[in-house]
Amino acid sequence: MSTTTTIGAPHLTRAKPAPPVRIVHLGLGAFSRSHTAWYTQASEDGAHWGIAAYTGRSRDLADRLMRQDGLYTLVERAEDGDRADVVSSVVRAHAGDDLPSLLRDLSATDTAVVTLTITEIGYRLGADGGPDIDDPLVRRDRNELAAVAAGRLEPQDAAPETALGRLLLGLESRRRAEGGPIAIVSCDNLPDNGDRLARGVAAWVEGIAPELAAWVAMNASFVSTSIDRITPRISTEEEAVLRARYGDEAPVVAEPFRDWVLSGRFPAGRPAWESAGARFVDDLDPWESRKLWLLNGAHTLLAALGRLRGHETVAAAVADPVCRVAVSALWDDAATLLPAELGIPEYREALLKRFSNPRIEHRLQQIGQDAETKLRLRIVPIAELVLAAGGRAEGSITALGACLAALRRGLIGGSPADLSARALIQGSSSALVDGDALERVEQAASAFPA
Repeated sequence: MSTTTTIGAPHLTRAKPAPPVRIVHLGLGAFSRSHTAWYTQASEDGAHWGIAAYTGRSRDLADRLMRQDGLYTLVERAEDGDRADVVSSVVRAHAGDDLPSLLRDLSATDTAVVTLTITEIGYRLGADGGPDIDDPLVRRDRNELAAVAAGRLEPQDAAPETALGRLLLGLESRRRAEGGPIAIVSCDNLPDNGDRLARGVAAWVEGIAPELAAWVAMNASFVSTSIDRITPRISTEEEAVLRARYGDEAPVVAEPFRDWVLSGRFPAGRPAWESAGARFVDDLDPWESRKLWLLNGAHTLLAALGRLRGHETVAAAVADPVCRVAVSALWDDAATLLPAELGIPEYREALLKRFSNPRIEHRLQQIGQDAETKLRLRIVPIAELVLAAGGRAEGSITALGACLAALRRGLIGGSPADLSARALIQGSSSALVDGDALERVEQAASAFPA
């Protein structure tokens, strides 16, 4: 679907008026453009919902997009070829530090939805769900927000650097402007992401911004989501080929498969995302666990074990019988915890087909970034729950051992070479810490020779 001139033009330009901005997105990157922006354009009322998108830090992507009116080419890469469409839902792209524009957008009464793809670590929350007060940027931004709330600093004079610091400054501006209720939608791979964000926001403002805290409680709805679309980072060489082919400075490559499940209220309205295939449910937990444990858990395992065995991409790793057996064992553990009505055998089969697509170059090095945080969300809970139910958790223990071995060798993450199993699973339940589970993780790690 396209609302633009010919894709092969030297630069993409709009042939129709841009939709009005009603969504603000934080964390503009490849995934948000292959997923939430695509769903917004593909909705039956997409012509009425435009996006003002903000990067994390980089100005380069925003500049490239604005040189072509926010348009970009989405290349769906199947095994039998590519299909390219131009996505037009991003109306404006801004650098993350363009705070004057962000405050205007978040204060506008027309803005009904905020979406976030800031990655797991971008929330900067501690183990208790509150702000990580050991993080100097969090301390700085909270102190600045306190000064704004106390009237010692105007919002336009603040300069927060964290995503939540910027979001909360924008919500304070919206409160003062009487911008009305708003839905805030976390699209990151965090369990219970909407409620987690709600708790984090409440803890951020507790004791420092009482009026904002009360306003958020009355006017902000936090929506939980499960999102699924493999969107690999493309190489510089591949990007150059796509730029030349499509006349596009900011192309995106993704697999054909896409899925989006949401749960929560939208007090100021939303696009008809269901008309594009999204699902709205009352209980998101099983859908979220299916995706987090099976897709994301397998990705984290493949990043570790695949690199230990000399592979560089998901497709190469999953073609290795040793890696495939390990993935299957992890999935066997997870399947004992998931409702049968989720169609787990069919989902597993579909995942193997998706992972095996040789034309999607999903690099293990990219997946292995922030591995410590990811495995604590994607693999550790499986082991905990299986062990607590009296099982042996063979697949998840082996997966943790592979991750520990890869972390110690610097193949994924950024942990020290003497990382212990206990340190790896810090904060875990007694089911994993007690008994012989830690010893078994160490034994599994030692099974992978240096």
